[in-house]
Amino acid sequence: MDRAQLWVYLAEQPLLWLTVTLIAYMIGHYAFVRSGSRAVVNPVAIAALLLAGLLVLTGTPYAEYFEGAQFVHFLLGPATIALAWPLYQNFARIRRLILPMLAALLVGSVVSVGSAVAIAYSLGAPDEVWLSVAPKSVTSPVAMGVAEKIGGLPTLTAGLVIITGIIGAILVTPLLDVLRIRDWRARGMSVGVAAHGIGTARAFQVSPVAGVFAATAMVLNALITALVASLLVTL
Repeated sequence: MDRAQLWVYLAEQPLLWLTVTLIAYMIGHYAFVRSGSRAVVNPVAIAALLLAGLLVLTGTPYAEYFEGAQFVHFLLGPATIALAWPLYQNFARIRRLILPMLAALLVGSVVSVGSAVAIAYSLGAPDEVWLSVAPKSVTSPVAMGVAEKIGGLPTLTAGLVIITGIIGAILVTPLLDVLRIRDWRARGMSVGVAAHGIGTARAFQVSPVAGVFAATAMVLNALITALVASLLVTL
């Protein structure tokens, strides 16, 4: 069986794109480890680039890819819920800081949604585009649901969420170092609000405390952003 026949055979299998997605991420993670865990060598970014290149080379529509790899999308929900465990373990610490955390979350959510929508609107983007941009800083399942409810394009929102998370995970450490923000709680809150799950994963790699506060910020920001985005549409 030559390569062309092998590809035709594999393309007919329902788990082909799930397998390809896992292999792409393994390659990205290997590169990340070999680099000394440098933030710029982000495994999600590498996997996304590899998958995008493969889809272009094979002429595979995204809908066909998603049909095979949607199990990964399904797992985003349970993975988000699983973050409740570290929150439970550190509940006493979080409870003592709940008021300043809520204030920071509210400001962060309003700035995130407002600035993204303002930029898109000022550049003349159509309504469905700037509505898709609004929930870009929350985790994918929530962001896509919010975009659909307010009149945006869920698929566009999903892409923007991934890009936002990757950029946030890459830039958060050097940016906060330049700003001389040393408190791991503040660093975690920042990345959780700005870069959702991908940024939270990076926070856990850097510091357990930062990871806990990033997870808290990510979960609460999803709720606040849904309200802020809905209010924005109403206005």
